[in-house]
Amino acid sequence: MSYKSLRACVEDLQRNGHLVRIAEEMDPCLEMAEIQRRLYTAEGPAVLFERVKGSPFPCVANLFGTPERCRFMFRNTLERVRKILQLKADPIAALRHPFTFASAPFTAWKSLPKKARGGAALARTTTISQLPAIRSWPDDGGPFITLPQVYTEDPRQPKPLTSNLGMYRIQLSGNDYETDREVGLHYQIHRGIGAHHAAAIERGEPLKVSIFIGGPPAHTLAAVMPMPEGLSELVFAGMLGGRRFRLARRNGYAISPDADFCIVGTVEPGVSKLEGPFGDHLGYYSLAHDFPVLRVENVYHRRGAIWPFTVVGRPPQEDTSFGTLIHELTAPLVPREIPGLHSMHAVDSAGVHPLMLALGSERYVPYAEREPRELLTIANALLGFSQASLAKYLLIAAREDDASLDTSNIESFLRHMLERVDFERDLHFQTRTTIDTLDYSGSGLNTGSKLVIAAAGKKKRELDTTLPAKLNLPGEFRDPRMALPGVLVLEAPASLEEEDAREQASALAAQLDETRISDGIALVVLTEDSEFCARNTRNFLWVTFTRSNPSHDLHGAGSFIEHKHWGCRGPIVIDARIKSHHAPPLIEDPAVSRRVDELAARGGPLHGII
Repeated sequence: MSYKSLRACVEDLQRNGHLVRIAEEMDPCLEMAEIQRRLYTAEGPAVLFERVKGSPFPCVANLFGTPERCRFMFRNTLERVRKILQLKADPIAALRHPFTFASAPFTAWKSLPKKARGGAALARTTTISQLPAIRSWPDDGGPFITLPQVYTEDPRQPKPLTSNLGMYRIQLSGNDYETDREVGLHYQIHRGIGAHHAAAIERGEPLKVSIFIGGPPAHTLAAVMPMPEGLSELVFAGMLGGRRFRLARRNGYAISPDADFCIVGTVEPGVSKLEGPFGDHLGYYSLAHDFPVLRVENVYHRRGAIWPFTVVGRPPQEDTSFGTLIHELTAPLVPREIPGLHSMHAVDSAGVHPLMLALGSERYVPYAEREPRELLTIANALLGFSQASLAKYLLIAAREDDASLDTSNIESFLRHMLERVDFERDLHFQTRTTIDTLDYSGSGLNTGSKLVIAAAGKKKRELDTTLPAKLNLPGEFRDPRMALPGVLVLEAPASLEEEDAREQASALAAQLDETRISDGIALVVLTEDSEFCARNTRNFLWVTFTRSNPSHDLHGAGSFIEHKHWGCRGPIVIDARIKSHHAPPLIEDPAVSRRVDELAARGGPLHGII
């Protein structure tokens, strides 16, 4: 479907049973966010909040709440976009299948951005304080825009095709921001806007920024799409939306005429203020830090504008649907970008960047017993490739060992890895390196470590599926449970100082080496609540990989250092307890939860919806 506006999309979804309206006034402070989270969990419809407390603008949420609804919105264009990306991954495919790809060049050409003289988004103006003040979590520093399309151009070459359209959170008020004059602009490490900002600073000039909110849903998806080299987000938005991305100019700023709102302003060199906290997609708050400030010049909006929002938190959330669709579209590009790589999967349940699974070829020495060689080359390439460079734990296996291995089948992949990994050889650390801005397990903001675990060759162990018969543990460790085959979870004392926790985990690893609990245990995880961690795979992934820094929190039975290489006889021990420097996890406000319960009860406006 080629939507010209967000309202056209809302009306189409309603006609087809994918959207409901709520006429009763709702509170944007925590209440609407909790409703959205429940809708997402229930795989419910999108919802239009017609009356929003404190704002004249209606809000829509859960637009992308299910992969099925995403595919429905782009039902007329998704296959054409898939062909374009497939052709980019394999240009020779057009020669082999000329009729299949005959329309692809015309689709791309007809999707180039288009100049416009004006448009609906310039119809009216408002102020920041009149916008819906969506606050998602109790300790958030203020209201945020959670579905912005932040547009910047390279100051050295200001053209649409070399522009960047990204989704970077915007704090509308709170902290020390001047009301209606300043908003916070938070962008993470390795983002396209960073290069534009750096160029502006080098030139000693302000960076012009335009923030588009709403408009055709293809524009929103384009802002989160990790674009391959040479393909603009604006072109992708045109292809997916079935309509060229239009850009107008007003007072030197780029304007998306099809957006519902456009906030324009400048980021001055050297100006920053505290931004945050913000409840983020790892399931914890990202804390307050200095980030750039956008000096607001104007806020435009169309007549009948609708404010879209989402809520992020411990996965899965609505951004999981983004990830699913993006993975479907970009999967063909992976082998083209990194030779020998067949697939990769940033694990949503672990917060995306903390854990990546990859499948590659191991062909370097085909006449000898297989061991990781080419896999290490591929791993190094992955850790230098786009957003994959933010992976903290990278587990990579050889496809030659099992042709049916699938990185999206997480339990099967982990079992395959743990059966084959040689802990004396196959652990490869990067210390004092960059990690995701939102990951507080490291030693500082953007600072931590990475671990590559590469496995190739025959099985080295049969994994235990039940607790070992002889499990002699120190008194402070209790309630042992099996989370997965070969994975033992132990409950350990909480709230220790970091150094004390490290000594305790190291001592446990030494005892495991002495007692040899079982060759079928490959991984031991320490946590404050072993029942929660082992209850399901989702919990295990979240606890283990979001709460640990490989260089600091990984220990091993029989560990050694040989010529700068760290290894162990096994098993490895990951201390996944919450440390004093970690950010707090996200917890709903009980009073707001009770209020939403009442709204969902019989006779309430949300009865039968959530």
